[in-house]
Amino acid sequence: MKSGAGASDTRSAGELHVLATTDLHCNLLSHDYYADRQGTAAGLSRVATLIAEARAEAASRGAACILVDNGDGFQGAPLGEVLPGAAGPHPLVRAFQTLKYDAAGLGNHDFDFGLEALAEMLQDMPCPVLCSNLSAADPERVLPFAPAAVLDRAVPSCPDLPPVRIGLISVLPPQTLVWCRQVLGGQLQAAGIVEAAAEQARRLKAQGCDMVLALAHTGLSGRAGSDSSENALGELAAVAEIDALVGGHTHLTLPDPEHDFAKPVVMPGSHGSHLGVIRLQLEYTGSGWQAAAGSASLHAVARQQECGGAQPLAAEEPGLVQALAEDHARTLERMREPAGHCPVAMHSYFTFFAPDRGLTLAACAQAAAARVLLRGTAAEGLPLLSAAAPGKFGGRSGPQSYTDIAAGDLCARNIADLQVFPNELRAVEVTGAQLRDWLEMSAGLFNRIVPGSSGQRLTDPQRAGHNFDVIFGLSYRIDVTQPPRFSATGELISPEARRITDLRWQGRPVDPGQRFAVAVNSYRVSGGGRFRMLEEAAELALPPVRIRKTIRDYIAGRLPPEPLAQAPYPWRLAPVPGTRAVAVTGPGAARHLQELPAGMATPRGFSSSGFWELDLQL
Repeated sequence: MKSGAGASDTRSAGELHVLATTDLHCNLLSHDYYADRQGTAAGLSRVATLIAEARAEAASRGAACILVDNGDGFQGAPLGEVLPGAAGPHPLVRAFQTLKYDAAGLGNHDFDFGLEALAEMLQDMPCPVLCSNLSAADPERVLPFAPAAVLDRAVPSCPDLPPVRIGLISVLPPQTLVWCRQVLGGQLQAAGIVEAAAEQARRLKAQGCDMVLALAHTGLSGRAGSDSSENALGELAAVAEIDALVGGHTHLTLPDPEHDFAKPVVMPGSHGSHLGVIRLQLEYTGSGWQAAAGSASLHAVARQQECGGAQPLAAEEPGLVQALAEDHARTLERMREPAGHCPVAMHSYFTFFAPDRGLTLAACAQAAAARVLLRGTAAEGLPLLSAAAPGKFGGRSGPQSYTDIAAGDLCARNIADLQVFPNELRAVEVTGAQLRDWLEMSAGLFNRIVPGSSGQRLTDPQRAGHNFDVIFGLSYRIDVTQPPRFSATGELISPEARRITDLRWQGRPVDPGQRFAVAVNSYRVSGGGRFRMLEEAAELALPPVRIRKTIRDYIAGRLPPEPLAQAPYPWRLAPVPGTRAVAVTGPGAARHLQELPAGMATPRGFSSSGFWELDLQL
């Protein structure tokens, strides 16, 4: 209690603790469903232990406490793929019920299955579900989410004072309507992130909210002057009416030493890797509470050890494990279903510098299915290519996130390991010029390597590996000494640059006006990855079929043999004599090092984040 000159100046102090998760991608239990391995993964069941500890700390300090989630929770792991007719709520909803979440914002991936499917999943949610910058195109339509919510929470340290009134808003990339246009079909309209958040925050403050918390499913724009319409967390932090923010979407961990905000901002990683905690110091002035100061911190499920060594994981919370036991059992049964046979091992450890057999299988299955589906159409006579990109490549998901499938009999979990997201098969008609730019955009993954240098990292960690499309049916080289032609958002930044060299089809140079049909996934055709050269490409009509099904049908012999399977791997890095670069991969790569040409890669050891580094001869 602070004392002033008179009763009207008397102030009372309290605290509000905001506990936050984001980008769970339905990674709810510590089970690796792709490897069928228990207890080695992060996940919400381990974060739940951190939640219990944080709630206990808040109680010991007499602080008000709320638990929120920031979107992209419903899909991304096998546990979230609920079959039609499954009993009970979605596993994520069941988890939120068990842990007593207070509010949830939506992310772009939550719309991947359409508005009706989302409404069905949300009907049992135990808390308000929010999205402030999407609205119905038809004003008469009732949406399954709200633009804002208000929570009143008592401050235990000040029992005689009114509760603190917390306004909550939620925003996500407006590009969601492009990425999900196949399933949303014009049912929604989007406003800009910053504009919508500022409007809702002002409205909540005008309605008497003491503070506003933004559940911002958006990250930091990568470079000054780049397009911030998707990643606007920095701009949001400058909105005066917002007191604290939970970020997401880009799977970063904030706060960190590189970014400084004028107010508390937290982004707790992804897949249940961290719990974010915002602590707001409150003052009650007689007319209401206000945030006097605040801090943000991260709590990792990998516990730090003072004496070094391996980092043990936080224990799984037994109540959540029990609540999800039936969902877990059904998922295991489904993932263990037989799916065929493969005579060779498949993995993605070397996918950015050497052939990837898993990528080859996926591309050939896509092409085999597309050939059948395009029979009798005008596109049947076009040369058929197939574009595929890795789904598990380490990156922000960590050093264990690589496809690794042994030779032999396969089951459903192996197919899911090859295709992490349940994308559908699409086909587009493109020109040779569009094809070349498509590959240039993919080649933006690589850093520009200085000839004669050593020690530079081969790939740019700011570029997502799932945007590295390999186009089968062609042959080409990638010259990493050249600058990238396109930015990560698809802007032409180096008009004279050409990383793609010696581009050929059936041994002949690709003509800019030549036309091709390309089998590809729905994510890319819907705008995922900002491949702007595909916006003008004509989409070829195909009936809906998931790529996982095409792979199962292909390896089971239900699709005809694919000619692309007999062709050499499409690309390789152009030689740069006397130059070495650092390739980053997972520890499991050590079992496959003999697959690489002698002298190509020399182990360097492990990075501080657990990745295995290879010194690569270019």
